[in-house]
Amino acid sequence: MDALIWLGFVSFILCLILTPIFRDIFRSYGVVDQPDHGRKIHKYPIPRVGGIAIAASYAASFFIVQLRTGILNQQLALVWKVLPAAAVIFAIGVIDDLWGLKPWQKLIGQFLAACIAIASGICINDVVWLHSHAWWTYPVTVLWLLACTNAFNLVDGMDGLASGVGLFSTVTIFLAALLSHNAPLAMATLPLAGCLLGFLCYNFNPATIFLGDSGSLLIGFVLGCYGIIWTQKSATLLGMTAPLMALSLPLIDVTLAIVRRFLRRQPIFSPDRGHIHHRLLDRGMSPRRAAILLYGICSIVAILSLLVSVVSNKGISGAIILMFCAVAWTGIQYLGYAEFSLAGKLLFRGDLQRALKAQLDLNAFKKALEEARSAESCVELIRKTGASFGFDVVQASLAGEIFTSQRTGAKTSWEVRVPLEG
Repeated sequence: MDALIWLGFVSFILCLILTPIFRDIFRSYGVVDQPDHGRKIHKYPIPRVGGIAIAASYAASFFIVQLRTGILNQQLALVWKVLPAAAVIFAIGVIDDLWGLKPWQKLIGQFLAACIAIASGICINDVVWLHSHAWWTYPVTVLWLLACTNAFNLVDGMDGLASGVGLFSTVTIFLAALLSHNAPLAMATLPLAGCLLGFLCYNFNPATIFLGDSGSLLIGFVLGCYGIIWTQKSATLLGMTAPLMALSLPLIDVTLAIVRRFLRRQPIFSPDRGHIHHRLLDRGMSPRRAAILLYGICSIVAILSLLVSVVSNKGISGAIILMFCAVAWTGIQYLGYAEFSLAGKLLFRGDLQRALKAQLDLNAFKKALEEARSAESCVELIRKTGASFGFDVVQASLAGEIFTSQRTGAKTSWEVRVPLEG
């Protein structure tokens, strides 16, 4: 326990000292994030490589405490297991912060890191009462790690948000490790919490340094790994449900972003102002108030995820999950996404079915026209199809002749001309 307390304290002090040092160094070299008065709402250029301070503090805390206590060797196996994959993610983030990478390049690097993590033994085996070592656990693990990594990267759009959400998620996993007597996981997570707390002192509004991809990608990936390890020694019957809830805010945000951009037919990796924090800012909240509100939501979700992880009764766990889903749905409705509202109307009011039927009827009409062998058969087909589509008057010019078909009592209000060449 003494080593654990020292780890948390040393990591906090180190990050508190190193963060302003790295901030001033990278500011002097011009490695800053420029405001654009759109998505980037800060007022002046701010250094963006804060992840280096967090990584350096996290690694150095183990070294310092090891020199002082000498009892960490048996507890560091988990850290060494995560280290190779985390190093790849950190390198990708640093390269992107300093020189820039394309989204697909970052995705390839993240996939490689996820594969390294699986090779180290970090793999999802428990999914909702199902324990398996089947082949599908590997792609599920990759998907989980990619989702966590990019979720924290996308949520890092407001002062103190990604670091604060990461702090709450880390503390949640740390408390779960204590409750399940998982000492290696507690040793791995508490120094990360200390680093994030120290960094948040400079990252909360008004921020003087940003995480950058070196920080947001690293935090998301490491927490994704620790979430998997959480379930491997947990007594819960619900598999990955508890870690999913603990990391739910950034995961919901990235899911909403993907669905929203899909509905708008925008590239998945294109930036926009539709994230949860943007919606809160657009409703008139200040960055501080929005961050504190989201911190409060994270604390509530943390309590629910811990309850799910310790309760063995399926009925109680199911009720907690239903409560969580209801709160999440209410929150999404409050944000007022027009894309989801319109999609819901299309789906549940029959508009989608009608649009689908019209498209299928058009395809059938096209095929029938291609198979017609004479002008008369074309005219008859056009007349019948026009009536089924609700047209009052149909006029066709074929082979130099004009054919007209009009329903009784029809009154022409508008017309459409469609030239069918050949």
